Amino acid sequence: MILGITMGDAAGVGPEIIVGAWREMIRQTNVQAVVYGHPEILQRAAVLRNIDAVITEIRTVCEILPQSESSISDVLTIPCIRCGVESVTRVPCGMVDARAGDAAYQAIIHAIDDAKAGIIDAVVTAPIHKNALNLAGYHYPGHTEIFAERCGVDDFAMMLYLGHGDNICSENGLAVVHVTLHTAMKNIFGQITIESVLAKSKLINDFMKRMIGLSGCQPHIGVCSLNPHAGEDGLFGTEEIHIIRPAVQQAIAEGLNIEGPFPADTIMVNAQKGTFDAVVAMFHDQGHIALKLLGMHRAVNITLGLPIIRTSVAHGTAFDKAWQGIAETGSMLEACRVATKLALSR
Repeated sequence: MILGITMGDAAGVGPEIIVGAWREMIRQTNVQAVVYGHPEILQRAAVLRNIDAVITEIRTVCEILPQSESSISDVLTIPCIRCGVESVTRVPCGMVDARAGDAAYQAIIHAIDDAKAGIIDAVVTAPIHKNALNLAGYHYPGHTEIFAERCGVDDFAMMLYLGHGDNICSENGLAVVHVTLHTAMKNIFGQITIESVLAKSKLINDFMKRMIGLSGCQPHIGVCSLNPHAGEDGLFGTEEIHIIRPAVQQAIAEGLNIEGPFPADTIMVNAQKGTFDAVVAMFHDQGHIALKLLGMHRAVNITLGLPIIRTSVAHGTAFDKAWQGIAETGSMLEACRVATKLALSR
């Protein structure tokens, strides 16, 4: 099995969390891995983290040497496929730069195409900076939309996942899917429909069945309200009455074990206690804030609905911490672990 890891924005924490997590990632997953990025930047990151590593440039995944004891010895060997323009090596640390945006995009596209061709088994992405991406001429709100377009899918969703442990009581972990993605708050009301709520509910249901290996039963899903107090019977808004509740009822009719809508300020408390395996949030921050408070450095971002596997860290480029040798590697490690588990479950 081979994981393809994209380096992310060269000015951010991506390079150092990749090299920082590499040894433990190989030990825990026992897979091969390759980085799509720039060898020189990865080598700088290894020096920064005081990690004895040899970054080996390869042209194709076929050139990866079989894993051996040297993979987890004192000296790490990290294969890298060069992506992007050479000038990316001159990007200042912690700064928005079109060259970093271009290199990050090229790495993502290369990895997606290799995954579609079956050359790698999953893609794990380090964070990109959306403004750098746009300055480079690639007008996407984020990774999720790039993957969906390149894979030719319309029915997709962003999901955050926390495995069992720490604050998560359910042995199945906890997943949160978002009905709307990267968009201004003023736009979300037009995007929340019976069809969109139902579609995201079905996507997360399918994921949880696959992730936790449920046999003969369905994961328990809770659905968030949009308005305070779930609309208070129409007093604070009618989306719960006319959109969310009918979507839940239709999902029940199709066999899902689903309930809601519940007030957003209490549903995650119950989910954390193990009442739900998954939660359907109506918008980005409604799901992200709650889950990251429960486990910021273990959270994994997963794109649902793709023909390939894509996981990611659940944080951004962290320009304020980048290239100081202090970036947390936990989310990268967990993203690799979850990607491996998903690939094995296929």
